[in-house]
Amino acid sequence: MAHTEEHIYVIGAGHAGGETAFALRQQGYAGPLTVIGEEAHVPYQRPPLSKAYLKGDCEAPSLYLRQPAAYEKANIGLLLSRRVERIDRASKKLVLDDGRELNYSKLALATGGRARRITINDAARAERTSNFHYLRTIDDVNAIRSRFQSGQRLVVVGGGYIGLEVAASAIASDVHVTVLEALPRVLARVTAPQMSEFYEQVHRNAGVDLRTNIEVTGLDFNAAGDAVTAVHCSGGVVIPADFVVVGIGLLPNTEIAQAAGLDVDNGIVVDEHAATSDPDIAAAGDCTNHPSVFCGRRIRLESVPNAVEQARVAAAYLAGKPRVYDSVPWFWSDQYDLKLQMTGLSQGYDQFVLRGSMQNKSFAAFYLKEGRLIACDAVNRAQEFMVAKRMVAACQPFDPVALADESVPLKTLAPPVQAAAAAN
Repeated sequence: MAHTEEHIYVIGAGHAGGETAFALRQQGYAGPLTVIGEEAHVPYQRPPLSKAYLKGDCEAPSLYLRQPAAYEKANIGLLLSRRVERIDRASKKLVLDDGRELNYSKLALATGGRARRITINDAARAERTSNFHYLRTIDDVNAIRSRFQSGQRLVVVGGGYIGLEVAASAIASDVHVTVLEALPRVLARVTAPQMSEFYEQVHRNAGVDLRTNIEVTGLDFNAAGDAVTAVHCSGGVVIPADFVVVGIGLLPNTEIAQAAGLDVDNGIVVDEHAATSDPDIAAAGDCTNHPSVFCGRRIRLESVPNAVEQARVAAAYLAGKPRVYDSVPWFWSDQYDLKLQMTGLSQGYDQFVLRGSMQNKSFAAFYLKEGRLIACDAVNRAQEFMVAKRMVAACQPFDPVALADESVPLKTLAPPVQAAAAAN
């Protein structure tokens, strides 16, 4: 017979895991509560890893979402450097990597994702060397950061946000940077060709050797076999390297959920309350596939705002106060002196409207579909971005001529704050 003792465990100590635990307390749950994380660190911010932290502008404790004392004060247990090997839903037990078994009453899965591995023949050998890196954790970045020395040659594989942020951070340390992107343009999956062209130009002007339409085919190693010395690419191109960073996307950590018999489909499947197919288990963050009111379909999002907002919804569900998750997606990226803020999802747009000047590095790009505003990318326009978030949330048509006209204040086009809040 299953036990009845109350104990909520949060599996995963990232943004979603940390937020779920504190949100449970804010929702009035007073019972035993423990966060289990594979890393030695308390939950921390990941975005600065490829930006300020990589550049050495801040140290690890400043990344912590909350300092260790806050967990003690809120009576939240931390079980770090531990991995959950198995969830036994029938007997409501967790089996840890050290053989321990823990009884749970309810669970939150905030397992996040891991860096997508490169699939060339030499990959496994490269991963054993000291100068070939993926970027996902503080420890990954510590290893990369130690190589940021003037004149070092870095090859970055992948022209998405992580790859480009690493390139910008490395250039600041006078490292020679080559970026390799297999697709015809950088940021191809997330933005318009005009935006890709803008960012490619910015990086080239900063001194990055940026190459598109090029694939990695193999690697050279030193005589001892403990370091990568060159990257081989399609077309017979060979690029010498002192170190390599691979940033080619993220895979959701769904294996433990799948093995436990939960519904999984490009993420752990949850409903609008962040509940999984087991009513005693919620899930939040990069690992979930959730229904989006905004998109009218199921999506899996990799973003901090999604992790935090969905974690609060998961906590509300576990605390017996369910509410609907209906936030509009938003993201950001810092490269050089550019603050890019994005809201909505631009896939499927049929009209691109530019407000401001790409040349002056201050503009907002609007994406419309059948006249309706579905997304906005704002560069160095923080105030307009806040207005654009309301406009995208309103799910309504806007006049493209007015959007492009800087003499028309954007806030005069936006719906009133209350209307946007109701739509959201």
